[in-house]
Order: sequence, then structure tokens, then C-alpha cells
Amino acid sequence: MSRLHLVFLFVLFTFQSFSQVKLKQIVSFADEQYKKGDYYYALEYYKQALAQDSNSLELIWKYAETHRAYKDYFQAEKYYALAYAKDNDLVYPASLLYLGLMQKHNGNYKQAFETMKQAKKRYSGGEDDYLYLKSIQEVDACAWALKNYSETVQPMKRLPMTVNSYDAEFGHAIRDNKLIFSSLRSDSTKDNNQEVYSKNYKTKLYSSTIKNEKFEENQQIQDLIIQKLNTGNGSFSLDGKKFYFSACEDEGYNYRCRIMVANYSNGKWSKIDSLKKEINVIGTNNTMPLITKLNGEEVLFFASDREGTKGGLDIWYAFPEGENRFRTITNVSAINSIDNELSPWLDTLENRLYFSSSWHYGFGGQDVFYSKINGNKFAAPTNAGLPINSPANDQYYFKHNDTVYVSSNRIGSYYSKNPTCCSDIFAIFPPKKAPEIVEVKKETKTEIKTETKIETEFQKRIKEKLPVTLYFRNDEPDASSLATSTKQNYINTYKLYQEKYSLYKTEVAKGLTDVEASKKQNDLDEFFQKNVDKGATDLISFSDMILKELKSGSVVTLTIKGFASPVAKTAYNVNLTKRRISSLTNYFIEKNNGEFKQYIQGKAQNGGKLIFAIVPFGEYTANQSTSDDIKNQSSSVYSKEAGIERKIQIENVSFDKGEVPFPIESLNPIFTAGEVKKGDKIKGSFKVDNISSEVIELELDNIDTAVKATFNSITVGPKSSAIVTFVVDTQTMSGLSKNKFNVKVKGFQDSIEFFITSEVK
Repeated sequence: MSRLHLVFLFVLFTFQSFSQVKLKQIVSFADEQYKKGDYYYALEYYKQALAQDSNSLELIWKYAETHRAYKDYFQAEKYYALAYAKDNDLVYPASLLYLGLMQKHNGNYKQAFETMKQAKKRYSGGEDDYLYLKSIQEVDACAWALKNYSETVQPMKRLPMTVNSYDAEFGHAIRDNKLIFSSLRSDSTKDNNQEVYSKNYKTKLYSSTIKNEKFEENQQIQDLIIQKLNTGNGSFSLDGKKFYFSACEDEGYNYRCRIMVANYSNGKWSKIDSLKKEINVIGTNNTMPLITKLNGEEVLFFASDREGTKGGLDIWYAFPEGENRFRTITNVSAINSIDNELSPWLDTLENRLYFSSSWHYGFGGQDVFYSKINGNKFAAPTNAGLPINSPANDQYYFKHNDTVYVSSNRIGSYYSKNPTCCSDIFAIFPPKKAPEIVEVKKETKTEIKTETKIETEFQKRIKEKLPVTLYFRNDEPDASSLATSTKQNYINTYKLYQEKYSLYKTEVAKGLTDVEASKKQNDLDEFFQKNVDKGATDLISFSDMILKELKSGSVVTLTIKGFASPVAKTAYNVNLTKRRISSLTNYFIEKNNGEFKQYIQGKAQNGGKLIFAIVPFGEYTANQSTSDDIKNQSSSVYSKEAGIERKIQIENVSFDKGEVPFPIESLNPIFTAGEVKKGDKIKGSFKVDNISSEVIELELDNIDTAVKATFNSITVGPKSSAIVTFVVDTQTMSGLSKNKFNVKVKGFQDSIEFFITSEVK
């Protein structure tokens, strides 16, 4: 099983040290890490190898394969596409199939459908070949997904960080008011946000007590630790006196498992033993036990690759016979396939066997399915549907009372680097009675409707992504221009930035000692990975979530702030910042072949609309200790300190959907005064639009001491505007300055923030 890892410091070499090692050695070392299952580590070295030989088909293929294993579907799609385009001699025939699978993982079902049709044609003639059989299946599966996928389904709720972490969690059962789950995490850190590489990085079992409908801080189940082995999964016997679970050896970061059993009493586990050879066949993988009832008789369901399996892991069942022994071991052939079938769970009320599979018609990788049971017959699988399933991997379905639990690495899981790296436990809780909302209150002579917005769980998840921070090369896009817009889109500018990473590392070292140069280059490495690359990845997942919200009919406003390093003139930097924001709006316009356009233009039939509120600060908020010496470009252009200032930021998102949306907008909330003399009065105004069909009353809030502001009218009619004029006294100001105030609407919590920037001489 793949995981994220932070590697030991001694292996974090710089590009300079890599240049002293032969390419063959770098690739060999990366291959070794891949075989061990340390995909994050392998990616770092393949990346360095590609920097030296970017046209190598072999390296591109290995990079794509490692991204797939790392569950970075976006990057995997990108490099499979590149491998397919370069592979004229069909050295890597699977590239086309995997390209389609990654497109499907990313929710691009139209593209995946077309790709799979090409794959089916390409692999034709190999009737018994996996690539051909899989491509045939996926043509129909993608057509099914296109028909059945919807963005408007209410999402599942991610369990809190008292259960989930930035590592991987998988839910198994609830007993004695405790959630039993397994997690792949390190014991060597107390900080859940930190990923640690360790030889003792193991999957272990945990519990979280449920009290007053809340999950308390989890505890590791010490009684079930087996030294040097991973432990996970879990199912209680019908009488609750035994607990069945998996104990697994590492094979790289894949597992070879056997099923264990422990006694359970008063919250304690004891007398761990292994099931006998009928279940734990030597040389096979046996895992994911479930004890339940089938036709009134106790039965064990489990996953195994034993002889007779159709492919990968199949679902089997067996009836108990004596202490830890079982008889009549049967393959559930109606549901198994040449891919993996996993994590069985039986709903005895509905008489349905739930399981996960990557073969049957689904939305992504592993989907949850169920098979209706009639006597000893299992019906053909039915997809459990949305929101239980997603474009990612969805496993370990189970139900307790009226709550459904699923473990998934879907967008919205906790992560630190790759948004689909790690599974979290999600749930569908039974609905609660909606709170009573008072929609209208009287205010003197004017009736003013009050805010009724209740933020959905999905909207909260979107806000958790903020801020989304995006970085740029110096003076890009469109260098040496005074234009305030660009035709470039952000992802293109990011790719150009990526291509220049090695140049930045070379230039930042000029004129420095070896020690100083090494530190500066290491700083840049960290900045490129944790800031620049992460920002681009965050934008892709964030925009996918915004699209989903728009499809539900919301009016979404993104507040985008722009910044620049101080190397150019202040006025020039404001225009540069506007171009950078323009590149982001272009990204939204062009994404998914223009899928956002109807919302940006306000033409969507469902009322959904996307609004950009831009705040181009330029260098007015930059760290003024950052070098602006154009002659010393190693510091003013190529350093990490300069790079941090060249950014734009999606700082806030607001949602309006329902009876009373937030009624005002101002799409240019920044006034740039430029250079002024100390003691001068800066005067100006902003326009505030009432976009509602009601009369509203405006208020001022959070006014800086140097600012005086007044409305031409505090009462604004429907579809009308107000002007707020301001005067800024610069007597106590110096250098680059930023002043602000807020405009609110009576009865609403939201507000618009207005800024006045200046350079006081």
C-alpha cells in the first residue's frame, strides 16, 4: 500500500549534488524506492532524472506509473498522455488504458470514454488479454458514469480529525459505542499534519469513543499490536466475544495477510490466535474478515487470492467448524471479476452483500456495490450510487443504526501534498430537524430581509481549502508590459515556471560560498514543492469543487488578491498583479473546455453564477526587506524570498443560494493612489451595487484611523448603487501604505473590504 513519506535529511540532495551522479545511478535508486513502495521518495528521484533527460520515454513511463501508485491522478494523467504520445513503437502499450483510467479518476468521463474507445480498438485481437478485456469493460463503464454522475448530490461528511488524519484511515465497525478503524500513520510524531518516513510506519488498529454524537480523540488499541506486522480491518463475532482482524507482512508497501482472532471482553482484547490453514492457506493473501449471518447461520466472508480466484482478490465465504476452523469455503462467483473485490459487509435487514470492486460499472477506481441475496444465490452487482461512490477509491462500506460509513481518498480528504493521496472515513448521518429561521424583521419605515444562509458541509469543505495561493515567475505573465490583462491562463504560466526551476537554482547560487549556495538552493527546493507545486494542485481540486457548487445553483464569489515582489516600479507592479489575476480568471474560463463560461457570464439556467472580486495590491503589501536591486538578481529575482512575494491568492469564497443572498457587490474594491507627499489628503470613491430586489441599508465598519468615509445615501433601492467617498490623511504615514474599511448591509454578517494603497514620500 503506497503512502506519503518525509525522507531522512541525509537523502535530500540538491540538484548540484545530483549533477555529480550519473543518470543511471539516479534512476536505479528511484527504481529501488518504487519497488519498496516508497513512491514519494521515488518521485523525487525520477523528477531529478527527468530534469537531465526530459525526452526519455522510459523515465516518462516510470514517472507516470509512480504517480498512479502515489494516487496523484492529475499528474499521472499528464504523464501517461505524454508517454502515449511519444510511444510510437508500442513499448508501453498500457499507457492508453491507464490514461483513460486516470481521466476517469479525475472525473473527466467524456475524455475517458473517448480514450477507452481508442484503447478497445488498439488492443483488439487479444481476446484473453487483460488490456483488451479491461478496455471493453471501461467503454461501457464510462458510458454508465456519464449517464449517472451528478454534481448536485449532497456529499458525505468527513469525520473529524479526532478520527481522520493527514495519513490514511479505514473504518471497520462500531461496538460498545466505539468506532474501530485502522490507520497507516507513524508513532514518531505527535503532529497529525506531519508525515514521517520510518521503518516502523505501520497500519494499526484504533478506536474513537462516540459521545453525544461526537467522536472523541482516538486511541491506539495496544492489545492488538503484533510486533513487526501491520494490523487492520476488523469484525466482531455475533456474540461480541471475539474480534477477527488481519495481520500483514510488508511486501514493499503491499501486504501479505492472514486472518487472526482475539477474545474481547469489557473493552479489552486478549489471546490472539491465527485461523487455521483452511482460511490462511500458505502462500496466499487472506484478509478483510467479516463475521455475519447467511441464511440464519454464522459465516465468515473474506477476501483472498487463493487458488480458484478469478483475478486479484476475490470475495469468499466459509462456515465455522470447531475452534478457529472453517468448512465449505465458497467463491462468490456472481460478483467476482479479474480485478480486485474487497471489503465485504452484509446488510442482514436488506439481505444485501456490500463490497468494493474496480471492475463493475463505476465512477472511478474502487466503487461500492451490493449483491441481493436470495437463499444461497447472489445477484449481479449493483452500484451503490452517489454520494457513497466518487471518482476516487471507495471502500469499507458499513452501516450502524441509520449512519452509513465509507472510507475514501476522494477530493475533500485531509492531505498535505496530494489531495487524493490518503483515505479518510466519511459518513452519511440521518437528517436532523432543520432549525426554525426568522426571515423578516421590521426596521422603522423600511422592511429589510435578514440573512438566512446556512452553510452546507460541502461549502465548509470548500472554505477549508483556502487560501489557494498561486506563484509566478518574475515579471510574468507577459513580461515588460503595462497591460492589465493577459491571454495566458494560470496553469500554463505554472508549467513555464516549472521548466525554469533549474535556472532559478543556478542563478540564486551565483556569488555565494558553497555552504550559502547549498542553503539557498535547498530553500528553493522546498519553496517549489511546498508552495508553487502545491498551489497548482490545490487550484485544480478547488476549482472542481467550485464547479460542483455552481451546478447546484449557487452564486459563488471568489475574492482574489494579487501581490508582487518590489523589484519593479510600484505602479508597474499593480498592473502586473492585475495580469496575474487575469491569468487565473482565464483558467476558469478555459477549464473543462469552457464548462465555467455559462456561470461566469451569468447565463446558467439553474441560476448558478461565478463572480470574481479582485484586489490587486502589487508590491504594497510585500516584505520591504526583500531586495529590489535589479543588479543583484540572485536576491531580487531568483531567491525564495522574492518568489514568495510573486503570488495571487484566492482568499475568500462566499455562497449565495436561497431566499436572501448577500445583496451587494463591488468588483473593484481597491483604490491605488500611487506616490503622494506626506501630509497630502488622498480622496476618492467606490461604487457599491445593490444586486437584490429589496431596499437595503448600508453601514461602515472596521475603518482605519487615517480614513474618513461617507455614503451619498445609506438606503439603496433595488438594482441601484451607492457611492462611498473617502479621505485618507497621510500625515502619520510613510512608505508603502495600505488603508481599509468595510461596507456592511444591515441584517447581514458578510461585508465587502475596501482598500486604499499609496506610497508616501
